[in-house]
Amino acid sequence: MRGYGYGSYRGRNRVRTFLLILIAALFLVLILAVVGYFLLEPYIIYTSDGIRLEFPTRPPDRPQDSEPQPPASTLPVVVVTPEPTPEPAPAEFHAVLLSRTALTDGSAAAQLEAAGATAAIFDMKADDGTLGYISTLELAKRATSSASEPGLNEAIQALNAGEIYTVARVSCFRDNKLPYHYNAAALRTSAGNWRDSDGIRWLSPAVADARQYVTDVCMELAALGFDEILLDHAVFPTAENGRLRTLLVGERYPSGTLNQPISAFYQEVQTALAAYPDTTLSIVSSEAVLDGDPGETSGQTAAQLAASAGRVWAPAPQRSISNYGAILEQAGMPGAQDRVVVFTGALPAVEGTALWSESIS
Repeated sequence: MRGYGYGSYRGRNRVRTFLLILIAALFLVLILAVVGYFLLEPYIIYTSDGIRLEFPTRPPDRPQDSEPQPPASTLPVVVVTPEPTPEPAPAEFHAVLLSRTALTDGSAAAQLEAAGATAAIFDMKADDGTLGYISTLELAKRATSSASEPGLNEAIQALNAGEIYTVARVSCFRDNKLPYHYNAAALRTSAGNWRDSDGIRWLSPAVADARQYVTDVCMELAALGFDEILLDHAVFPTAENGRLRTLLVGERYPSGTLNQPISAFYQEVQTALAAYPDTTLSIVSSEAVLDGDPGETSGQTAAQLAASAGRVWAPAPQRSISNYGAILEQAGMPGAQDRVVVFTGALPAVEGTALWSESIS
């Protein structure tokens, strides 16, 4: 009821207005934090010293890349020399990593001759995830991994049809591209894709799509005529690669049963390459695996290598090379002594330099 022509005056609720403003501000901060995380995820690096942000630098004459660039491949120069055996002794095998440009510029033979090498290794699936040929795979297109130069595949086929023995190195699960574009196939941490100590992402060997992608890459390389397919990083990462304790244990990293997806992968590639009987399937191993180290956490075993590998590539042992052969023989690989390739050097940062390493005897 009004009195004397006036109504009651209630005034503004200042506390309510302040709370509404505070809630709106907090909501805006939350949105910015979420957006910021997804934008910065490619630049988050997990190291032994903690977490840091690392942004790519832009050369003066190139546009800035949206993804960090990993270091150049560090695959060693390779030499295979079996322990002295009764005559006739098998021929020595000297291999050198050549730049991808040697696939098409006609310099491969001259570089091999200058190095005294008998085989050329090409990084056909590099650690950064890029492919050295034109792929038809949907995942390769999704990750922008495929090469695109016109006539590239035809040039590779022409080189492989010649006298040069060619080895296609495949960095299987160490791949900085596909996990970025296809998180479902990546090894993960609670904060995003797991990265090794060099800041490179990894696919999970336990994910069927990841195994199939690498298998399909091997099939395409065999179809291009490579004499040998070399599977590198065909394992789960170990403590030498980075901080394993940050990995999320589960379907993608089944700690305790890591050997099962690795066995499945080797069998899948072996079965796929059966259509190319002239192509040798080789697998990189480690001294720990070939010495039967019980603390080995890569998922790889000597028995797997014996069952699937045409040859085994490994670093020069501290003991005799014959130890490698003996272990593989015991695991079921006949003639293992003549099927071991031994790394005996290291490449410089710049690819394309032909190198020579002395034989091990």
